[in-house]
Amino acid sequence: MRATTIHAPYDMRVEDVPEPVVQLPTDAVVRVLRACICGSDLWAYRGEAARQPGQRIGHEFLGVVEETGSEVSTIRRGDLVVAPFMWSDGVCDYCREGLTTSCEHGGFWGSVGYDGGQGEAVRVPFADGTLVQLPKDAASDDHLLSALLTLSDVLGTGHHAALGAGARPGATVAVVGDGAVGLCAVLAAKRLGAERIIALGRHEVRTDIARRFGATDVVAERGDAAVEAVRELTRGQGAHAVVEAVGTEQSMRTAVNITRDGGAIGFVGVPHGSGTGLDLGVMFDRNIALRGGVAPVRAYIPDLLPDVLDGTIDPSPVFDMTVDIEGVPGGYKAMDERTALKVLVTGDR
Repeated sequence: MRATTIHAPYDMRVEDVPEPVVQLPTDAVVRVLRACICGSDLWAYRGEAARQPGQRIGHEFLGVVEETGSEVSTIRRGDLVVAPFMWSDGVCDYCREGLTTSCEHGGFWGSVGYDGGQGEAVRVPFADGTLVQLPKDAASDDHLLSALLTLSDVLGTGHHAALGAGARPGATVAVVGDGAVGLCAVLAAKRLGAERIIALGRHEVRTDIARRFGATDVVAERGDAAVEAVRELTRGQGAHAVVEAVGTEQSMRTAVNITRDGGAIGFVGVPHGSGTGLDLGVMFDRNIALRGGVAPVRAYIPDLLPDVLDGTIDPSPVFDMTVDIEGVPGGYKAMDERTALKVLVTGDR
C-alpha cells in the first residue's frame, strides 16, 4: 500500500509499505477514507522535531474497519470509525478518569514501528478503547466526513482549550492563534455559550472563518498592540477565558496579558522554539489559572459527535485544500508556506 514517510526536513515521500495486519488480538485494521495534515506535523517537516529517516507520519484519520483481532468486541468489519490522535486501552486508571492521552499502554500514530494516519490503511492497537463508531451512511457524505474527521484532533483540542480556559455562558473569551485549532476553539467557545469571542489573527481568510464560527471581534495586532486592543474591547479588564493555540513565548505572553484578573488560560499550542514566556509572579498576583496540555480527545468524542452529526456545529471549513495520498508532500508545502490552512487527504471508498 501507499503511505507518507519523512526522510529529512522538507523531504516527504509517498512510498510503498507493507499492508498492515492484525498482530495482536486487540488490534484492528482500518482502511483510511479521510486523513489530514496537522499544524504540529510541520514541526517534523521543518526539522524542529526529530524523526528517523523513513518514519511514518500523520495522526488524524477515519475509515472502514477491514479486520479485527479475536478479542475486539465493540467494532466489526465494515464499521465506519474515527480514530483519536493517540491510541488508548480504555481501561487503565487514566482512561477511566478521562485522561486518555496518559494511557499506560497508549501511543501516537507514526511512532517508530507504528503506522501513521497519512496512508491507505492503519493497524490500530487497542481497537476497543481507541476507535469510535460512526453512522455507516456518513461514508457517502463528503461534507459530513470532513466534519467528522475533525473529531480526531482539532475539534477536540479546541474544545479542550475552551474548557481549560473556562468558556461558559456570559463569559468573554479571547483566542490567540488563527490556525485550525484556534478556529475550532472559537467554535467550541460558542458551543459552550460564550457571550463574546475575540479572535486574534491577521489572516483575513482565517478570521473570516472565525467570524463564521462565532467570533464577535477580531484583533489583527500582535504583541503589546494586541494586548492594548483586547483591553480596549473589554473596558481595560481583559477576557475571562483565554485560549493559547500557538505555543510560542510571544503567544503565551500575549495570553497572560489579555487575561482578566481571576481568569484562566487554556493552553493547547505545542510549545516549541523558546521558553514558556510565563511569569508566575504576574499570574500569582492576578489570580490567573493555567490549564491545558495534550487534549484527551477520545474522551470528548461522545459529547461532540451528536452535535457534528446533526449540524449544530460544522468544523469542516478548516479544510481549505484537498489532495489524494500522492499529493501529501505538496500539502505539507502549502501549509508550511501558509497558502493552506489545513489539508484534507482523501482515500478510496
